[in-house]
Amino acid sequence: MIDSIIFDFDGTLINTNDVIIEAWQHTYRYYGMDEPPIEHITGCFGEPLLITMAREFPDVDPEESAQVYRNRQNEKAEELVSLFDDIPELLQALKRKNYKLGIVTSRTRESTLRYLERFGIERYFDGIVTCDDTHKHKPDPEPVLSGLEKLGTDAEKALMIGDSSFDMKSANNAGVKTVLVGWRVAAANENIGECTVNYSIDEPMDLMEILEKM
Repeated sequence: MIDSIIFDFDGTLINTNDVIIEAWQHTYRYYGMDEPPIEHITGCFGEPLLITMAREFPDVDPEESAQVYRNRQNEKAEELVSLFDDIPELLQALKRKNYKLGIVTSRTRESTLRYLERFGIERYFDGIVTCDDTHKHKPDPEPVLSGLEKLGTDAEKALMIGDSSFDMKSANNAGVKTVLVGWRVAAANENIGECTVNYSIDEPMDLMEILEKM
């Protein structure tokens, strides 16, 4: 019986797609590089930031390029970040059913909490795991396993909701069943066929139907 729901953050709960793309474009320009196709940028969605930075800007300290990127995100957040439709309604419905809710994200703790507070949904979550909290990151199972520990539950009693192959693989490796969201950026999931996706949903509230049938 499922008692816990673990959510990815970017592209699942919060629509940060536009601000992430714009911040990447800015970072390429900052270092005098041509902007790659958007499909190249979205293909990195869900990957730990420092890993992507080291690959994309091999001659720059990843911490430095990451700060350029984060500063640009902060500048554009008010303009480009929004909450996906029906997410508050879904969280309320899950809490009414007494599910424990968690977040497992490759984003920093500071920015995760800042966005949760901005959109008034931080009160719904019982445990949050960010890139600051684990030594290994998605698709390694460590973040999801840490999320299970924070929620006080077992792998067979949880679902992982996400938008990328990194989410699906991390959950697969942790023995947690997966739900792929239909509002994802498609190019971020070129490797989704390599993952086990147990369920797919087109709209947030579709999750309630899956839970009722389980």
